[in-house]
Amino acid sequence: MVEIYLVRHGKTMFNTIGRTQGWCDTPLTAAGEEGIVELGLGLKAENICFDRAYSSDSGRTIQTLMLILEHSENLGIPHTMDRRIREWCFGSFEGGYDHELFDGVLPRLFVEEGLKKGVIPSYEEIARSIKAADSAGWAEDWQTLSGRLMTGFTDIAKEAEREGAQNIVVVSHSMSICTFLSLLLPGGNTPRDLENGSVTRLTWTDGKFSVGEMGDTHYRATGREILDKQK
Repeated sequence: MVEIYLVRHGKTMFNTIGRTQGWCDTPLTAAGEEGIVELGLGLKAENICFDRAYSSDSGRTIQTLMLILEHSENLGIPHTMDRRIREWCFGSFEGGYDHELFDGVLPRLFVEEGLKKGVIPSYEEIARSIKAADSAGWAEDWQTLSGRLMTGFTDIAKEAEREGAQNIVVVSHSMSICTFLSLLLPGGNTPRDLENGSVTRLTWTDGKFSVGEMGDTHYRATGREILDKQK
């Protein structure tokens, strides 16, 4: 059995100014770094030790992971980067303002495709619309996107199990994590967004994932209390 601490990266420059950030990358802000220090200290306070660490190959997840390992006192464990657990690729919308894509382009396309007003679109419908609207042709189709996320996270769990790991930390991205959860729990009440530095707990056993807390921020809250006492 492998316990998985699946983390959304810390808050970045583009997160802060509301720009679309998928395969493009910006570093954590000072506040974003502090949020991950909180997370690391919160994990340390609960004596959580990791055997292996994983992240996407994006700079923001690597930066987040290094801060987690440093402040939870888990430095020195094996770390693997896996491009398959990157964020969605938004193609020509990368770097644009979020509202232009999510409040402008996509709602118009949903109407054209006959999606009823007020109905929350599925991730497959969102992916199909982004692919159709992407003038550069870089955005992924749903099969490619969902396939890489499922195989990426599954292969990470399998590798950790082969290596005898009991606890692992994995740093990925909000929409990728939420999409993966929707694949594990089709029709379930899964989140559509996650806070930076939140933790989603998964367990891998007998070749299957089970889902625990989603988007948990209590580790950060604990770390915040520790930092405040140090001032």
